[in-house]
Amino acid sequence: MEVTFKIWRQDGSEDKGALQSYEVDGLSEDMSFLEALDHLNEQLVLKGEEVIAFEYDCREGICGQCGVFINGRAHGPHDNMTTCQLHMRSFENGSTIVVEPWRAASFPVIKDLIIDRSAFDRIIEHGAYISAKTGTAPEANAIPIPKPVADAAMDAAACIGCGACVATCKNSSAALFTAAKINHLNKLPQGKAEQHRRVIGMTDQMKEEGFGSCTFTGACEVECPEGISITNIAEMNFRFIKAKIFG
Repeated sequence: MEVTFKIWRQDGSEDKGALQSYEVDGLSEDMSFLEALDHLNEQLVLKGEEVIAFEYDCREGICGQCGVFINGRAHGPHDNMTTCQLHMRSFENGSTIVVEPWRAASFPVIKDLIIDRSAFDRIIEHGAYISAKTGTAPEANAIPIPKPVADAAMDAAACIGCGACVATCKNSSAALFTAAKINHLNKLPQGKAEQHRRVIGMTDQMKEEGFGSCTFTGACEVECPEGISITNIAEMNFRFIKAKIFG
């Protein structure tokens, strides 16, 4: 299998950056997308050229670090899939594949396809946790939680923080990410004690980081690899108003 990669190369946030083309052959349709980039980097090493910097960790669709734009779509052509889960059989032999980093002012480019997502970490630091001492694990039924509530909390907790929601939003909003992290804990009894402080702290930090406002276009939900619903954003907004009144 042979393809042409057009990959964004950039030395850092101060560099202008540009797309560079690479003809790559010897690929298998069973290779993952990241394995194809590995193959390209091996060829660049043999030529004495600088390898392409890209980010990954688990390569199992869990950590969210591998996210890039592929032919103009976050994580590639399929719904509910991370970049590392994408395989080369999704592309035609001889096709051209354009690969770019996430585009957002709050996600500055570190190098090539690697971006700085530490803004997400700082939002997490402002409330995405509980302060209660956990000790040993309690008996499963010690705190009765209705199944719909537990299911909704787990759906929100599925967010892997990849940043596709921000990158695909015309406003570079982090509302879906922040809402998922808030609602996950605020729905559960363990998170109720700090629910108002959590909403205020995390939404304030989201604004401080320079993310845009949500205008409910729904692009974030479409491109989220975990399929997290934008109803979480509506719930976050309701919780924010409630926190301002009762917090």
